[in-house]
Formats: sequence, C-alpha cells, structure tokens
Amino acid sequence: MRAVVWHGIGDIRLDEVPEPTIQHPEDAIVRITRSAICGTDLHFVRGTMAPMEEGTILGHEAVGVVTEVGDAVRGFSAGDRVVINSTISCGACRYCRMGKTAQCDVANPNGPDAGTSFFGGPQSTGPVNGLQAEYVRVPYARNTMHPLPENVSDEQAILLSDIFPTGWFGAELAGVTRGDVVVVFGAGIVGQFAAASAYKLGAARVIVVDGDETRLAAALAQHCEVVDYNREDPVQAIKDLTNGIGADAVIDAVGVDAERPKRGPAAVSDEDAAAFDAEVQQVAPDASPDGFGDLEQWKPGDGPSQVAQWAVASVAKYGRIGIIGVYGPTAERYPIGQAMNKNLTIRMGNCDHHSVTPPLIDLVASGQFDPTALITEHEPIGDAIAAYEAFDRREPGWVKVELEATR
Repeated sequence: MRAVVWHGIGDIRLDEVPEPTIQHPEDAIVRITRSAICGTDLHFVRGTMAPMEEGTILGHEAVGVVTEVGDAVRGFSAGDRVVINSTISCGACRYCRMGKTAQCDVANPNGPDAGTSFFGGPQSTGPVNGLQAEYVRVPYARNTMHPLPENVSDEQAILLSDIFPTGWFGAELAGVTRGDVVVVFGAGIVGQFAAASAYKLGAARVIVVDGDETRLAAALAQHCEVVDYNREDPVQAIKDLTNGIGADAVIDAVGVDAERPKRGPAAVSDEDAAAFDAEVQQVAPDASPDGFGDLEQWKPGDGPSQVAQWAVASVAKYGRIGIIGVYGPTAERYPIGQAMNKNLTIRMGNCDHHSVTPPLIDLVASGQFDPTALITEHEPIGDAIAAYEAFDRREPGWVKVELEATR
C-alpha cells in the first residue's frame, strides 16, 4: 500500500509499505477513505519536533471503514464507518476515566511519564505509524475511534479527527464564556476552528490575528474582527479594540513555528531578530531548509516565542490563555514574569479527543455547524508530497489539505 513516510528532516516520500496487521487483541484495521495534512506534520519535516524515527508513517487525521478487529475489541465490527482520534487512549486507566485521554497512562509505549501518544509522531509519542496511508492499525480501537452517523460525510468527518476538537479544546482551555472578547492568534485551520468554537461557547467578539491575507479573509467570513500583524501592531490593535483593557481570553493556535512580522509597526528590531534566531537554533538545531529567501522549503518559523509574547501582552489582567499551538520540549522561552504580574491563568496541552469529539459529531450531524467550507485543497494521496510542499510554503489559500487515500 502507499503511505507518506518520514525519512529525515526535509525528506518525506510516498512509499510502498506492507499493509498493517492486528498486533494486539485491542487493535483494529481501518481502510482509509480520507486523511489530511496538518501543520503539526510540518513540525516533523522542518525539524522543530524531534527526534523522529526513520520509516514512521506520518499523519494523525483520518476517516475510514473498519476491515478487521482484534478479539478484545467490543462495539466495533468490520464494515463500520469511523473517525479516528488523533490521540490514542486505552479507555480504562485513571486519566481516561477522568476524560483526560490525552494523558492516558497506558497508550504510550514509552511509559506513563512520556505523555501523549498520537499517530505519526516523534519517538517520544511511541512512535505509532500514522494515518496518511491506505490502511492503518488503530491501537486501543474501542477508545481511539468513533462511529459515524450516516448523515455525516467523510469530508465533514475528517475535520472531526483532530482540527475541530482541538479548536474547541483551545476555547475550553481559555475558559471562553458568554460575553467574552476572545483573541485567536493564528488563522490557520486550527485557529479558524478555535474562533468558531469560541462563538459557539458564547463569545461576544472574536479577534483573529495573522499575517496572511487569505487566512484573514477566511476569518472575516466567520464574522471575526481581523488584525494583520504586518500592517499594525497586534497588541496595540487589541488594546484599541477593547478600550485599553485587553482580551478576556486568548487562544494561541500557532506555537513554535510562528513567523515574526517583517514590516509595519510590529517589525522586530535587530536585537530581537537576533534573539529569535537564537531560539530557532535551539528548537530546530538540525533544520536544513532548501532554497533561498521566501522560496525556502521546510523552513522553521522565525519567531518561536512571538505569539507567546503577544498573548501575554494583549490579554487583560486576570485574563486567560489557552495554548494549543505546538511547542516542542526544546522551546523554553516564555514571558513568565509578565504573566505573573498580570495574574494570568495559562492552560495548555494536547486535545482530549475521545471525550471532546462526540458532542461535536452530534453538532455536525444535527446541521448546526458544517465545517467543510474550511477545507481548501483536495488532493489524491498520489500527490501528497507536492501537497506537503505547497502547504509548507504557506501558499495563498492553502488552509487545509484533504487527502483521498484511494487508488
């Protein structure tokens, strides 16, 4: 079968690999009908999340049809149509019983202290082969998959595998409640769903900050207020929009691959640029982008802590920050002193998919929210590498890439 395989930083290939088999009684095998490329996948190719294990299949979002289940799998059978959670959880440990499935004590083969186990990730997460393939093995299938209603299409469901739940989780982490003014940093697909989730949770206003005009246009289509950080200072703009108070809640949907502003009043000084460059070297020491200037491929973001700084500066005193943008273990710079001085509450982490996703499936099935407008590219898995390259270059309009995993 075909699969997108990581061979090294800046080196991914569409390979022919063996089809997966049941390895444990709690496994299931799923034939993939839709998968997707996520910004998190780019971290692994750019080198901002390491170390990876060569030969790992990438991808952590998928929809498909069960073809086989292990002897211990109850509640699923061959022929069931399912959405696969990005994070893997056993369903029986203490954390799973609390609904905090991202920190399952059992799923990660590196042990309970290793943290989240998810598909297609670095060594610290398993590694477990990912979902950008034609068939996949799903560990702990009873807790890592959800059945899909007939009236939820594959195209809708692919966004329920990770992106919509993660955006919702970000709004929950930020404690969004009725009447809040919410700022979302990042107008990529996670930021778009964080904004939509904030509105669903009662936010009165949602302000979205990004430097890409097409992404800001997508946020504007959701009736968000938008701020282009290459045209205005985002912190000052947020202050101006909130009578000098700042936002009640901020969602960081960017993480370590943030881009610093290149022009306008927020453009960084030479001193700050040098500090950011040192951060990049720390978080991605083995990065090896190809090309030059704006045409570079697999280039890490050049402002790893930029959004962290803006978030703390733009939230009101006693405000709340939810971080769902990915920061790797080597990212150590955070404005902790400023945050403490403002009495901020800061929460972060990977989405508890198993407990967050079911109500969102119901939301889509009932027609209250259709996520498909935010899928901008539809590509066959045979064109996956070219799609990765275009998505990595942040080409205009490339917000979310869906892959059809069929021959």
